[in-house]
Amino acid sequence: MRSCSAISDGVELTDDVLVAAAQAGQEWAFVELCTRNSQRVFSMIYRVTKNREDAEDALQSSILRALLHLEQFDGRSSFATWFTRIGINSALMILRQKRFRLESSIDSAPEEDSWHPLQIADYAPNPEEHYAAYERSTHLKRAICQLPTPLRSVVELAKMEGHSIKQIAHRVGISVPATKSRLGRAKAALRKSMA
Repeated sequence: MRSCSAISDGVELTDDVLVAAAQAGQEWAFVELCTRNSQRVFSMIYRVTKNREDAEDALQSSILRALLHLEQFDGRSSFATWFTRIGINSALMILRQKRFRLESSIDSAPEEDSWHPLQIADYAPNPEEHYAAYERSTHLKRAICQLPTPLRSVVELAKMEGHSIKQIAHRVGISVPATKSRLGRAKAALRKSMA
């Protein structure tokens, strides 16, 4: 069995090597990744929860989620960033659950059949939806940056700066039909990239 140490022949293993080992089923590698990153993640979680017990619960939940979803980690970001996002989402979920817990004093006895909890719908996106939207936004920005310059410039003027077709045509120095054509080609390229 391989040693639990993250040092091999005097050279400290990188997170990428540890992730590969952990994805191959090496428990020691996952333990080392969590050990390296837990303090930073705990600090971030604590900033969100402002409560030590909730932060500890969120960290435990984060480690479990990271273990369960480790095979889905694709390396687009560092393991530390991915693990931190999981931690923040876990903290947000704990805060959300606390918001819905009903608290009442044990000193006050409710009158029979007169007390009903007030339920208010929460329309805020849940942590998973928030994370998915963030990932889509990041992927879209990356895809826009990879467009050829003529297409990228019209997309940036249209979507990011909110210019009209006429304003874009004037700024870029092309006709309105050419601007529409470039926007159409850019949108098609982005759809293909996002698929």
